[in-house]
Amino acid sequence: MQTIVLYLVTAVMFLGIDAVMLNRVMKPLFESHLGDWLQMPIRIAPAAVFYLFYVAGLVWLISLPALKSDTPVQALIGGAVVGAMAYGTYEFTNYATLKLWAPQMVATDVIWGTVLTGFTAWAGVMITRAVT
Repeated sequence: MQTIVLYLVTAVMFLGIDAVMLNRVMKPLFESHLGDWLQMPIRIAPAAVFYLFYVAGLVWLISLPALKSDTPVQALIGGAVVGAMAYGTYEFTNYATLKLWAPQMVATDVIWGTVLTGFTAWAGVMITRAVT
């Protein structure tokens, strides 16, 4: 039961916080560099698959071990590392291969992925500890 609570809490926070950032910061940034290359409206199914599996991987690899060892800081640090790796893979690969990809997009998204993933892993552990 604890694992399900941890997943749900982490997923809701991750999706909610990221939705705000995507709409307020990332969408305008990407539109300014990529213009009509962007898919509008976005394809929801691939996005949903990514988010469901990303949060599941985060919970399995980072948050659950931190919860079991009662070390929320481990979730924060591990989550930040996973976020930097995942978002960095996407951004640096695109920057290396797509001429319209801009350094501002890379920096903003990698920093965001690092902070978001670390924070939601930590917060998921803290909330799950409090409610279970």
